[in-house]
Amino acid sequence: MIFAERFDEYFDETIPSETARGQEVQERIVALMEKYEFTMRDVFSTRLALEEGIINAIKHGNRMDASKSVKIQWGISSELVKVIIADEGEGFEPEDVPDPTDDENLERPCGRGIMLMRAFMDTIEYNEVGNVLTIEKKKSSEESTE
Repeated sequence: MIFAERFDEYFDETIPSETARGQEVQERIVALMEKYEFTMRDVFSTRLALEEGIINAIKHGNRMDASKSVKIQWGISSELVKVIIADEGEGFEPEDVPDPTDDENLERPCGRGIMLMRAFMDTIEYNEVGNVLTIEKKKSSEESTE
């Protein structure tokens, strides 16, 4: 899982299956986005996607198993932030997750996070197994946030 693109800053970290540790990584990425002057909308969108992706890896992928970890790699430049989140779970088929907007699923909690990530990020991809998520957000121009 090595990035092909060139980033100004690049990080590779493995955290235990603890949501608090995931939150720490999320905050560091958000702080770097602010440093690189991403728009408030970009920061909000990425924060939401990171929260969903990291928590899903911990809760659904690793099933909160303290013996498992989550590997998070991220790179940032003045134009792009890219994050790869890998858990040690068995994976899943994203296309098998029910559409949360279908009438029969409106009361069910599953699928909303993936839907939100797809809506807010420029790229959201899973590996073939379904235990590695890649998300990207390109910097928006200021005009597009009004």
